[in-house]
Amino acid sequence: MDWGTELWDQYDIIEKHTQSGLELVEKYVKFVKERTEIEQNYAKQLRNLSKKYSLKRSVKDEPECRLSSYQSFLDILNEMNDYAGQRELIAENMMMSICIDLTKYLQELKQERKTYLMEAKKAQQSLENTYKQLDSSKKRFEREWREAERAAQYAEKTDQDINATKADVEKAKQQAHMRAHVAEECKNDYASQLQKYNKEQNQFYFNDMPLIFNKLQDLDEKRVRKLAQGYILFSDTEKHVMPIIGKCLEGITKAGTNVNERNDSMVVIEQNKSGFERPGDVEFEDYSQGINRASSDSSLGTPKGPMELLGKNRSKNFWLFSKRSKLSPSTLPPFSTPPAPSPANGPPSPKFGRDPLSYCLKEINKTVKPRISSFRTLRRSPTVTEDFAHLPPEQRRKRLQQKLEEICKELQKEVDQSEALGKMKDVYEKNPQMGDPASLASQISQTSQNIERLRGELNKYETWLAEAGGRGDTLRYKAHSFNNNGAHDIHSPDGAHSDESTPDPSQAIYAEFDDDFEDEELTAPIGKCTAMYNFPGASEGTISMQEGEVLAVVEEDKGDGWTRVRRNNGDEGYIPTSYVTIALNK
Repeated sequence: MDWGTELWDQYDIIEKHTQSGLELVEKYVKFVKERTEIEQNYAKQLRNLSKKYSLKRSVKDEPECRLSSYQSFLDILNEMNDYAGQRELIAENMMMSICIDLTKYLQELKQERKTYLMEAKKAQQSLENTYKQLDSSKKRFEREWREAERAAQYAEKTDQDINATKADVEKAKQQAHMRAHVAEECKNDYASQLQKYNKEQNQFYFNDMPLIFNKLQDLDEKRVRKLAQGYILFSDTEKHVMPIIGKCLEGITKAGTNVNERNDSMVVIEQNKSGFERPGDVEFEDYSQGINRASSDSSLGTPKGPMELLGKNRSKNFWLFSKRSKLSPSTLPPFSTPPAPSPANGPPSPKFGRDPLSYCLKEINKTVKPRISSFRTLRRSPTVTEDFAHLPPEQRRKRLQQKLEEICKELQKEVDQSEALGKMKDVYEKNPQMGDPASLASQISQTSQNIERLRGELNKYETWLAEAGGRGDTLRYKAHSFNNNGAHDIHSPDGAHSDESTPDPSQAIYAEFDDDFEDEELTAPIGKCTAMYNFPGASEGTISMQEGEVLAVVEEDKGDGWTRVRRNNGDEGYIPTSYVTIALNK
């Protein structure tokens, strides 16, 4: 069934239906555009939300940021940012594959429909013109036939009139004959026009208009088919990014499972452990033994227990009382270690039945309330020293170790730069056309000064670390740095300078790393890496690898493009960082 056969007389209905279909396409395009605007606004709001709650650079160094709960929250913000990107992708794909495509196709349909309607109007106009000609010839035939009948009646009447002359009769007969001839011609013309109109009418209703209606039917069916594809794309566009959105949501779930409350507690301990010993029991002061009252008052002014802790740790703020209510200030003598309890005071008292710390606090509140405000002042403005002596022992050791690691890394960079400059100088000396060796003198001198300065700082901080009771964890870095200083003097084991051990500046930057690896204990891996490409490892200090091989990461890239790795068999060396994908341990 087709429109040309079944709807041959419904031109107006077909015209209205096709126009309504095009309007539906326009309406759907507008609907999708508004949907894309919603997606874009949603994505923008999500990005702003993630940005609002993301930590600033200055806050990222805060101790709390090391907690797994904070890290998981940052992971959630990153995943939400990626999720917003997928919403933007949905909006972009809908705009490209639906809105723009359908709008272009709609213009083509409008132009095609306009062409078909013009053809229909032209055929209809031609049929109407033919009908007008038929009607005109019909009226003329009717008029001439009546005139011929009147002329014949007049000739017959004249012929019967006895008073009419022969000439009048002949004239009337000639007039009647002429009128009959004209009427006959009009009849033939009318018959010809009628035949022509019937032929055109048959062509119009059985060929021309059915063909146009069928074309409009094909056009409408294509429109419906294209619109159906647009409906499907509306869903498929979002389905295509659902796997990535699912990964974002899985990442959020993983961030939640990565929260380790026990590990967070250990981090808090590690960051805030002071290293001080807990205060001992308060000594019993027996006033019944005839002790001078003034001496007793003096001992109360400097009580044992928590106050004794203050005397033992002058550099530490008395944080235990840092949040007391406001008290009146008074003169506070310098903290000093109180004398050991005299045997005259009697043996130490047994443990109190109540909590000793609360008892101490109560006694201190009775005796030294005027001094607490001074402690608060001390808490607000601690004296920051270079050796971190203002910190508790445990925190001081950690800060000193961190500082030593930073100095070692900086020293290693300067040593690497010194070796590179030495090698470049050697190349310039052998090939003067490549450059002037004297132009590197200032850089070499500056690098030497930096190395000497860093060595001094390294020794200074190692001394402080030893005083703080820290382990010599950074000695390995020191030895490693000295052994690789190809452009400068090297310390002999007894501390003196060795003249014959000055290496050639043209050595490769990593030429002596293998010897250092053999002398050192194996460093614990900090992660794993997977090779993306083959690497021959032909240069000294490097290690070969095959695509897909998994290696242990021993040392991160320091900015020179090389990463230190180790095989399971113990072989170590450097590989290009860009040749592998690295996953560091958290």
